[in-house]
Amino acid sequence: MKSIIGKSILLFLVCMLIPVTVGATKNSQQSDNSNKPGQPLEGPVPNFENVSVHDPSIIKDGDTFYAFGTHIEAAKSKDLISWERFTNGYTTPGNELYGDLSENLAGSFEWAGENDADSTGGFAVWAPEIFYNKHYVNEDGSKGAYMIYYSASSTYIRSAIGYAVSQNIEGPYEYVDTEIYSGFTKEEAYDNNSTVNKQWENTNISTLIDEGTLTKENQNWFNNGGSFNNAMYPNAIDANLFYDENGKLWMTYGSWSGGIFLLEVDKETGQVIHPEEDGETEDGRMIDRYFGTKIAGGYTKSGEGPYVVYNEKTGYYYLYMTYGWLGADGGYNMRVFRATDPEGPYLDAQGQDAVLPGNVSNHTYGNKIMGNFMFDRKVGEPGTGDGYGYVSPGHNSVYQDEETGEQFLVFHTRFPNQGEVHEMRVHSIFMNEDDWPVVSPHRYTGKELEKVNSQDLVGLYKYINHGKEYSAEIETSEYITLEKNNKISGAVEGEWKKTGHNKAEITIDGETFKGVFVPQWDQTSEQYVMTFTAMSDEGIAIWGSKQENRSDAEVVQAIEEELDLGNTEEVVSDLELPTTGANGATVSWETSDESVITNTGEITRPSEEVGSLQATLTATITQGDETATKSFEITVLPYQNAELTSHFPFDGNLSDQHGDFGAGTITGDRITNTGGSISYADGVSGQALYFDGESGVLLPDNLITDHQYSVSFWVNPEELSTYTTTFFGGEFSSWISMLPQGPASNRTMLWSGEAWYDAPSSYTINTNEWTHVAFSVNNGTVKLYLNGEEEFVGSNFPDVFTNANADFSLGVNHWDTPFKGYIDNLQIFDGELSPEQINKLSAN
Repeated sequence: MKSIIGKSILLFLVCMLIPVTVGATKNSQQSDNSNKPGQPLEGPVPNFENVSVHDPSIIKDGDTFYAFGTHIEAAKSKDLISWERFTNGYTTPGNELYGDLSENLAGSFEWAGENDADSTGGFAVWAPEIFYNKHYVNEDGSKGAYMIYYSASSTYIRSAIGYAVSQNIEGPYEYVDTEIYSGFTKEEAYDNNSTVNKQWENTNISTLIDEGTLTKENQNWFNNGGSFNNAMYPNAIDANLFYDENGKLWMTYGSWSGGIFLLEVDKETGQVIHPEEDGETEDGRMIDRYFGTKIAGGYTKSGEGPYVVYNEKTGYYYLYMTYGWLGADGGYNMRVFRATDPEGPYLDAQGQDAVLPGNVSNHTYGNKIMGNFMFDRKVGEPGTGDGYGYVSPGHNSVYQDEETGEQFLVFHTRFPNQGEVHEMRVHSIFMNEDDWPVVSPHRYTGKELEKVNSQDLVGLYKYINHGKEYSAEIETSEYITLEKNNKISGAVEGEWKKTGHNKAEITIDGETFKGVFVPQWDQTSEQYVMTFTAMSDEGIAIWGSKQENRSDAEVVQAIEEELDLGNTEEVVSDLELPTTGANGATVSWETSDESVITNTGEITRPSEEVGSLQATLTATITQGDETATKSFEITVLPYQNAELTSHFPFDGNLSDQHGDFGAGTITGDRITNTGGSISYADGVSGQALYFDGESGVLLPDNLITDHQYSVSFWVNPEELSTYTTTFFGGEFSSWISMLPQGPASNRTMLWSGEAWYDAPSSYTINTNEWTHVAFSVNNGTVKLYLNGEEEFVGSNFPDVFTNANADFSLGVNHWDTPFKGYIDNLQIFDGELSPEQINKLSAN
């Protein structure tokens, strides 16, 4: 969990001076000037305390909000702003939610989720739904219980949904039953690393047949070869329960593959009610005797995390779901459909059914309410850092306040340039004139929708268009201006107007977007700003976040004061030269010597014999008629050969043949485990180490002790699995790991657990083939090479080893599947490898 330390006493006093009503859905009172033009935007100063709850399900108990998520993580909050974790993950026995986890959920784990297939060595308990059922009949005859519908999963299709109950929101929860199974086969079959017989009779289907609920199995569940037909039927995860307008209880569930399904639920028992017979809805959608009614997706297209909310005011059932893959490079994005009946059909703004018509791309289906975005901060703008944005936001739940009608979108997200680190976020939801939900551009801080003045809407905005596509690309903000004459200029052109107290109607290139204007807290500038959020009839969301009103002279001065290129006296890699500043100002560059550094920041490093070279870079800042210049003296350092400090050729032993580091020792399947076995085989030069997939090597201590180092070795993997390491160094919370197959689109990469830094190559190395791997770190500049070719260059790489008590290993770390294959000729250097050294080391 990544948390933010509380603000100072001074900030506390400032907060106390702002009139705030207790409760997340009660906000600062409007002042007498709230609708007068030109008044400062006011509101509560947020004290964010962040938690990492993946796939969060939201509920309110008394005055406290709870969010339950994947990997048995959960947190609570009084205000939806400051969150506190109260669980202990997969700890067992003594699990905060489930007690003896392994024993308690054994009924589900017989099918999936414990030390099996993809969960080998651990657990896979995902995406719980937290729900209070006042009708549930407990064993003692009393009514009412908190219910968790959890997912236990072993592969991308073999999963099960079970449920457990408690009289206390924080548990412990006692297992009741396992409801829905998926991934079963027609005949006996087994997954890799699994002893579970997947034949369908080993699920609850055979019991349902014996009881007379079902007459027999459905042959359409199976492909021609007898495998599970996951193109038409669901992966049994991601449950969500909701009441319809008549008080009937429903469960929707499913992920990817065959789509999202819906089943009625018995309110007194929590058991799903199966249709018992196959059929079709009036509009032609599948009804399956076991899985229920299909309401979205299918044909192996992405779509998961369904969440249905009934809005009494609009009369619609809103189906939220997420497309894409959850990783930082997966383009996860949230969509919404709606229906007038809980069983559907659920349609988007274009009238398209959430159930796909066939094996088509699904990116044009559904109103896209949020995807990858970045309100990037330009030099000279208020605040610090690169700006604010999300990567792969998704798997949301929704909280509706029954008293105020406020709605909140609760989801997890990753962040630009932060790898796979994720946190939970809460944003406000507003309804536009067409009764479609639109989501606030910034986080919820306790400030509610209020009347706004048209004059305060005029000005410069950062503009995001979320579009309909999904990919790893990030939609970066552009500048537009809402003019006094209701025209829009800048990156896009059109017209705008305010309708009612706060409604927005924005027309861009002939397409009309409807939404709201709302003041929000901008975490970059740390102030409230005017924003807009709106949705078109094409299901496209746009956002705007207003910028400070400054004169051209003020803008130029701010850019000049902030413009900085870092340490220009020891330049060893290309410089990033900003070309755009605050408010769209331009920054142009001129060099005194192109042979040293170009106008775009590309350097030419000299040889050691030539020595350092100097040049002057001059920036010209222009905004309107205002201009200023600022110069930087650049010193480009020469290449110097890195100094070899240790060499492990692995010719029949694990000894360092260069320095005084001694020999490595054999481990089991983790750094700290014993019992492994390492052998020797022919390598690139002499012999190489062979790793059997269950063993590793613990290297001597202190191989790297500062922020300037290089590592070189040869690798020949027999198998590839995500996260498996070849070279690992560091501690539990701060480390580097060289992965043949990393989480960034499976590409070979150097990965750091300090701030989750990704340094990916452009491809994945081959199995049964030798590849030379090298990487250098020079005071934050990291370079990755494969077979002598530079694959990645980046800045701000974490300082993992300075003043650290690090472990170093080959083939194993503290967590992941061990490496299987060969490693040869490990060499470690003090300093950055020169081009000549890279060429020599990678020569076969």
